[in-house]
Amino acid sequence: MDRRLIIKNAGIAGVLAAGMAPAVHAQAAVRWRLASSFPKSLDTIYGGAEVMAKAVKAMSGGKFEISVHAGGELVPPFGVVDGVQNGTVEMTHTVPYYFYGKNPAFALGSAIPFGMNARQMTAWMMHGNGRKLMNELYAGYGMVSYAGGNTGVQMGGWYRKAIKSVADFKGMKMRLGGGLVGEVMQGLGAVPQSIPGGEVYQALEKGTIDAAEWVGPYDDQKLGFNKVAPFYYYPGWWEGGPEVDFFVNQKALAALSAENKAILETACAMAATDMLAKYDAFNPTALKQLVAAKTKVLPFPNDVLEASFKAAMVVFEANNAKSPEWKKIYADFRNFQRDQVLWFRFAEAKFDSFMATRKL
Repeated sequence: MDRRLIIKNAGIAGVLAAGMAPAVHAQAAVRWRLASSFPKSLDTIYGGAEVMAKAVKAMSGGKFEISVHAGGELVPPFGVVDGVQNGTVEMTHTVPYYFYGKNPAFALGSAIPFGMNARQMTAWMMHGNGRKLMNELYAGYGMVSYAGGNTGVQMGGWYRKAIKSVADFKGMKMRLGGGLVGEVMQGLGAVPQSIPGGEVYQALEKGTIDAAEWVGPYDDQKLGFNKVAPFYYYPGWWEGGPEVDFFVNQKALAALSAENKAILETACAMAATDMLAKYDAFNPTALKQLVAAKTKVLPFPNDVLEASFKAAMVVFEANNAKSPEWKKIYADFRNFQRDQVLWFRFAEAKFDSFMATRKL
């Protein structure tokens, strides 16, 4: 064979191989889908997943992309864990207590009545046993968790009528965020309703429910709750510092390169920090606007808080008896919280209470 022809063909082969390299590389790129539990209208809590996805794409140079889908777009808002478990989607952005029905211990990964605040929850997760214990639970569902945000202490919800005593809860149909607080509120006589965030306004407007809680001023104003319920109570004792999580399918995570695993973990941490900062930045202005629009912002009476605390303790004891996972994680949670409350009492609480009385 002509040597020049061999060289020529070899050169063409080299050019073709070089031209094909990008195509091969593109096929090797990672493309995931994330199913959120939240509506797109909420740039804070839904937006947390978008912050994470943008960071993943930027850090990977576009080699790892995650498309974000609102609640109901791919799977129902409360069906996202099933979606991750069966591999319909690679990950979700949700609140663990939504899945209290699967195991009461899910709630401990987010918030329980009279639980920890956002900083305390982060401390338990990162430097206590929180993340380890919760991921032991989630492994049974084929998932791994990463922090995906926090709202800080929430408000106590919107009511058509004023709350003057515990008796006012009797027969009240109220939208609540999770099964755990629903059980506690049943102890006060309320009738809990589980409704996705995007459907709460319509239920409140039509009178299908008498009251509803969501998050706080910024999100609640966006959803228009003040237009259909005039009384806005605080604090949301059932959510002192609810962690929002990313749940990732174990097999999908295992298939990632070490670099992409590090990128994902870093992006989740960025989103978690950004969410709490957004709520702290935006809630004050929204609260002032709600007050200007004639919203009646009121504290829960002390007898309501006392009765709620007692009702919560009854439910927690019942969970200790029926769920070994709850019992194990709850004990660690409370032990950590005791020290947190002690420390915050000396520094944070005194400082905050003093500053609340100052005119700046």
